[in-house]
Amino acid sequence: MYSDPNAPPFNPLPWIVWALALPMVAMELVLNMAQRGLIGGPEGAGWRITAFETVGVIPEYIRERFAVGDFSAEILVRFVAYPFVHYGVTDALFAIVMLLAMGKMVAEVFRPWAVAVVFFGASLVAGLVHVALPFARFPLVGAFPGVYGLIGAFTFLLWVRLAGTGTQQYRAFTLIGALMAIQILFGALFGGNDRWIAELAGFGAGFLLSFVVSPGGWNRVVARLRQR
Repeated sequence: MYSDPNAPPFNPLPWIVWALALPMVAMELVLNMAQRGLIGGPEGAGWRITAFETVGVIPEYIRERFAVGDFSAEILVRFVAYPFVHYGVTDALFAIVMLLAMGKMVAEVFRPWAVAVVFFGASLVAGLVHVALPFARFPLVGAFPGVYGLIGAFTFLLWVRLAGTGTQQYRAFTLIGALMAIQILFGALFGGNDRWIAELAGFGAGFLLSFVVSPGGWNRVVARLRQR
């Protein structure tokens, strides 16, 4: 069997996936080096907290600003900037790996702008849901809500494919069901926070946005369903 000796060892990732992932990698490297005292001097140890305060979706603070009609750029930009700051190396590593994996699968079908709309749209919706939760206290940061939006888009692709083959469409939701089960298990064993609610909201937003931004959009879905 012929193989191309010049072929890359790994399938290249679409540029939009790198455009989302590389700023996260750079941010985590800077914050981690600052925590270790390698850059930033004595103040470097507090850079991560400063980043949380600057771009994090802090529920109590944002609720207060919304209550007085403050919809300034400083407030609104948080809803699309918070995915680029994480709680630590482990949090960033898992988020970036999932972003690369899910982003690649979605970007092989969606146009680059559609991938960006799903990621940031899911992040925005997740942030708004987090603010709306009366019991939410911690800052929402990290790429997971946007990544769950991409999982929603991937689920949409499976859902459409299953509709075209006559297979039971609920099987498309197996992945999100497993992820939510793991979240609940880890929360019960080790304690956790309510970020999973924001992530679930991101999934829902990504799934619904896919009806609009996927190639062919809603018309393609209707056509597939009519073929059954």
